[in-house]
Amino acid sequence: MDLNTHTPLRAVALVCTLSSSPAPSSSQLLAEQTMAALAEHGVTGKTIRIADHKVKPGVKTDMGDGDAWPEIRDTILGCDILILSTPIWLGHPSSIAQGVLERLDAELGESDDEGRMLTYGKVAAVCVVGNEDGAHKVSADLFQGLNDVGFSLAPNAVTYWVGEAMQGTDYQDLDKTPEKTAATTATLAANTAHLARRLKAAPYPAS
Repeated sequence: MDLNTHTPLRAVALVCTLSSSPAPSSSQLLAEQTMAALAEHGVTGKTIRIADHKVKPGVKTDMGDGDAWPEIRDTILGCDILILSTPIWLGHPSSIAQGVLERLDAELGESDDEGRMLTYGKVAAVCVVGNEDGAHKVSADLFQGLNDVGFSLAPNAVTYWVGEAMQGTDYQDLDKTPEKTAATTATLAANTAHLARRLKAAPYPAS
């Protein structure tokens, strides 16, 4: 057996629901299910609901007094995997998810001693929930942004659920997780953990 499969990995899931805790959240639920699936591959970590923290708008690593982003950023940089979980609103990622991408934009100006962005070697994946079609469009938006700021993406790096058009059922209200969504979450976890281990063993070359 490849001993590399036992390399411990850390992950953080940023939940971009518009609701603060303890309000129920489908984005939170799918993120937690994804973290549980990653745990089956030796990945530990936690979820952070962004709405519970004062993350200031901006494109710097630190926007000054009271900004919660520097601590969240430290968590991201201390992990191997970033999960970004968002609802769909009006066909787009939530404004909070967009705000996270804007804060991550600051990583374009940060590098290690060999000229690589600090996010190089870290793997990202996406969770999307909504009540209408749009998961592919939202994941495409997030994929592009995450890749721009240095994260790598494994095959099938999104898990999602969207309800039937013009109805009001939320993911969290389903009696059980749909088999297709559960299987997709499992695939995301397996591929993301695999890629994270490979990049940890063989980092990208210096720029």
